[in-house]
Amino acid sequence: MKEKEKPKIIVVIPVYNHGASLRQVVERALVAGWPVLVVDDGSDDDPLEQLTGLDCVKLRLPVNKGKGAAILAGAREAARLGYETMITLDGDGQHDPAEAELLARQAALIGRPAIVIGARRMIQETVPKASLFGRAFSNFWVRLESGQELADTQSGMRLYPLRELLALDLTCSRYDFEVEVLVRAAWAGVALSSVAISVHYPPPGKRITHFHQLRDNFRLTLLHTRLLLRRLAPWPHRRLCGQPAPPQEQKPRFPRPWRTMQMLFREHSSAPGLATAVWLGLFMGALPLIAVHTVAIIYVAHRLHLNKVAAVAASQFCMPPVVPIICIQVGYFLRNGQLLLDLSREKWLLEIHLRLWDWLLGSLVVGPLLGLIGAVLVYWAQTRLFRRQTMDKGPPQ
Repeated sequence: MKEKEKPKIIVVIPVYNHGASLRQVVERALVAGWPVLVVDDGSDDDPLEQLTGLDCVKLRLPVNKGKGAAILAGAREAARLGYETMITLDGDGQHDPAEAELLARQAALIGRPAIVIGARRMIQETVPKASLFGRAFSNFWVRLESGQELADTQSGMRLYPLRELLALDLTCSRYDFEVEVLVRAAWAGVALSSVAISVHYPPPGKRITHFHQLRDNFRLTLLHTRLLLRRLAPWPHRRLCGQPAPPQEQKPRFPRPWRTMQMLFREHSSAPGLATAVWLGLFMGALPLIAVHTVAIIYVAHRLHLNKVAAVAASQFCMPPVVPIICIQVGYFLRNGQLLLDLSREKWLLEIHLRLWDWLLGSLVVGPLLGLIGAVLVYWAQTRLFRRQTMDKGPPQ
C-alpha cells in the first residue's frame, strides 16, 4: 500500500470492557502508520481514559448496544471524517495491527468494492475448541446463504468499504452482525475476500470474552433461518455494485451437451458440499411434493449453491412405495400412537387427505434422518477417496 493512500483508510477499534489491553493495541496501530478511531460501546471500565496522550479519535456510545452497532457507529464517524475505507480490529489484543497492511493490499488488488477478512491461523494450543467448531459451522451456513467459500466468517479483523457498508440494509447489532454483513454484502455485489493473519489467544484463565453461548447462539440461529429463507425467495436482491465483466470467450457454434453435463457434475463438488446436496435430496425426496419433486429440488439446490445432480440423484432413493409408506406409518404413529395396519380401501383411499397429512408429518422425521445417513456416507466416501488419491500421488518432489 502506497503511503499516500493510507489517509483514506482508518483503523476502527470497537471496545467493550477491554481497557487493560486497549492502549497497547492502539499504540501498535499508530506505530504501523494508521490513523485510529476507538469506539467505546458503553464500557464500565472507561477504556478511553487509558488512551491519554495518544493521537487517536475517540467516540463513546452512552449505553452498550453491541459490537455491530459499535462498528456501524465507527463507520459513520469515519465517513464523516472523510475516510473511504476502515479496517476493524478487536480491542483484546487478538490481532496484530501491523497486519492491517495485508488487508489493504488485498483490497487494492481486487480493484472494486470489497470486504477483506483476516482469516485467523488458529494453530495455537490455546485456541478454544468451541471457537474452531463455531468458525467451521458459521462458514458452512454463510456458504449456503451467499455462495462464497470463506475461510473465517467470524474474524473481527476486516476491511470494509464505507459507502457500501453504510448502504446495506442490516438488522443485527451484536455478534450476529459479522455474519449478516457478509451475506448481505455478497447479495449486493460487494466482493468478499480473505487473507491469512496471525492470532493471539491468551491462556483460558486470562481470556476475556463477551460472547454469551446461549443468547448469542440463539440470535445466530434466528439470523441463519432468516437469511436462508430469503435466499430461497425468488425475487432479486438490491445491488450496490455490478458484477465484474466475465472474460470474452468465443461462443461455440453448436451446443455441447457433454460439456454441460461435466460442469453440472463438477460444480460444488467438495466433500461438505456433496454431503449437503445429498441430505437435501433425501430430505426433499421424502416430502409429499407430488409431481414436483425434481423441479423443487433443482430450484433449492441452485439457490443454495449445491450440486444439483447429487441432490436429484439422492432423491430417487425416496421413490414410492417404500419411503412414502414409512413416512405415512411414522406420521400415523405420531398422531395416534400406533401403526396403521388396516389396509382397507376406506383407510387408504377415502381418507387420502389424512394419509397425505401423515406423509407430511412422517417426512419431517424420516427425511432428516435418511438425509443424515446419506450425507455421512457420501462425506466418508469423498474424504476416503481424497486421501487415497493423495497417497497415490506421493509426497511432492
